[in-house]
Amino acid sequence: MKKVAIYGQAYTISAEKEIKILLALLKKYNIVVFFEQKFYDLLIENKSLEKKYPTFSHFNDLSDSFDLLFTIGGDGTFLRAITYVRNLDIPMMGINTGRLGFLATIQKDQIEESIELLLKKEYSIQERTLLQIETNPTTEEFSELNFALNEITIARRNTTSMIGIKTYLNNEYLTNYWADGLIISTPTGSTGYSLSCDGPVILPNSKSLVITPIAPHNLNARPMVIPDNTSIQLEVSAREKDYLISLDSRITTVDQKTTIRIKKAPFTIKSILPKNQSYIKTLRGKLLWGEDTRNEAL
Repeated sequence: MKKVAIYGQAYTISAEKEIKILLALLKKYNIVVFFEQKFYDLLIENKSLEKKYPTFSHFNDLSDSFDLLFTIGGDGTFLRAITYVRNLDIPMMGINTGRLGFLATIQKDQIEESIELLLKKEYSIQERTLLQIETNPTTEEFSELNFALNEITIARRNTTSMIGIKTYLNNEYLTNYWADGLIISTPTGSTGYSLSCDGPVILPNSKSLVITPIAPHNLNARPMVIPDNTSIQLEVSAREKDYLISLDSRITTVDQKTTIRIKKAPFTIKSILPKNQSYIKTLRGKLLWGEDTRNEAL
């Protein structure tokens, strides 16, 4: 490992100690470090760095010459960082200074151990599926960043009335969901918004997607697991003239006449899992499945 990028939130520093630990380890092994520009500016403003570092501010500033991109924050930070990585195949590793941490799995007290394992090549890589959206007419906000790692969500706007979402799978009509909205989730996103709407948990390497209605009026409308090579088409009807589309944390308003086509993106995000980490272990811990006192003897 010779060159890495570091991305963090540009509005606050909540992990100054962890940043210094990481930088000290990278310096020890003579690894070149690039910071995302806005995050770097914040660190400079707070006098958190002992020297100057090169920076990047756009997807075009990165290349496959980077061996790794670290995120420092929570899962939201990781999701924002993928807009820089896109299809460059740069592996990502998240240091968790946030809350849940399904994507940012390296805890504060595990940084040194995890970096050592990384340098010893004692890790695995999880290839995570992304979703890609096409709208007709074209939505300018998603013309370049038209992909999502967690989910694509359709939702009502400025109204208490439900919306109808006609759903087609591979051009065959499925149903018209009357609900507050609809979530199309990847396996990665199955532990996010979809889970809070009673969607199933799916392991990251599953070749599936989940369709999860948000507060459906049809009581028999349930989350549905479909193959990830399925093409999904959505048509919305509502009392309001427009509705919302969100791709992870990016959101925009579109006209009611806008039709949507969703499919698996042609690239994946590579997430690094050091030997001291396990997705099952993370799942059990974050969802508190091990908190049942009946498990104490196990």
